[in-house]
Amino acid sequence: MDRESSPPTARPAAELSALARLFLREDLNFLLTNRIPRRYATLLMGWYSRIESPLLTRLSLAVWQRFAGDLRLDEAKRREFTSLRDCFIRELRPGARPIDPDPTVVVSPCDAVVGACGRIDGTDLFQAKGFPYTLMDLLRDRELVEKHRDGTFVTLRLKSSMYHRFHAPCDGRIRRVVYVSGDTWNVNPIALRRVERLFCRNERVVLDLELDQPGRAITMIPVAAILVASVRLHFLAHPLDLRYRGDNRIACDAAFVRGQELGYFENGSTILVFATGGYRLADAVVEGATLRVGEPLFTTSPAASPRPPGEPA
Repeated sequence: MDRESSPPTARPAAELSALARLFLREDLNFLLTNRIPRRYATLLMGWYSRIESPLLTRLSLAVWQRFAGDLRLDEAKRREFTSLRDCFIRELRPGARPIDPDPTVVVSPCDAVVGACGRIDGTDLFQAKGFPYTLMDLLRDRELVEKHRDGTFVTLRLKSSMYHRFHAPCDGRIRRVVYVSGDTWNVNPIALRRVERLFCRNERVVLDLELDQPGRAITMIPVAAILVASVRLHFLAHPLDLRYRGDNRIACDAAFVRGQELGYFENGSTILVFATGGYRLADAVVEGATLRVGEPLFTTSPAASPRPPGEPA
């Protein structure tokens, strides 16, 4: 049968078949990762990823590439790694992530796939369609909740194959880090459609960015997941992970400029970003889009003006 006489349903059928395979793979991933002791699996992965063996690392990366399919190392500073962790936290070549030149733009802090995003309805928002949660459940700080009431949010999912370091989305300062201990549920899309209030259950770090613009606020929440309950912040002496036993509220004084590296995950995970005070999502920020460090995340419309804290946006 020639091309012109091919049945018109052939292509849609192939696309549906590919979608079905993807769904089954995600479903299997959910069953495997969320029906095992997540804490111990995460600690085991942390131990394994630190084994320094070039041969074991090459074999592990080959398996990782086979299942992830999109592990790209062409932008990395170096191509040879002594351990899996060494690859997870790889640095990029200078200039690989240019920062948007417009100083009024809040840029993406990480390479990520955009998940749920949009306006916060009072203090209610969504991790996925039909799965709401509240700012209070997530942040556990009433002052911070009120700061972001009726604001804007975006969920940024770092796939395991992506660059795992995250950067400052704007100029500012962090004077306190809040560490919330919790579970290590998988944070892939199918888990977000099945596990209620998932982000509020998992290990997470709340970073309230102090800006020099009254009425405007940005807060970042790196959320850990199975196999990756470890966040390293360059301005803290110790990593925040399942073994951390220090204070949950950690005083600090870290000034940074837009695009400066703040820290890294030791595998893929998620960063939630909240913005209040005239910010709106950049045009390219839609569910399913892929962003890279330095690309626009939030912008301010010419008519928008910062609002006093506590007043609806």
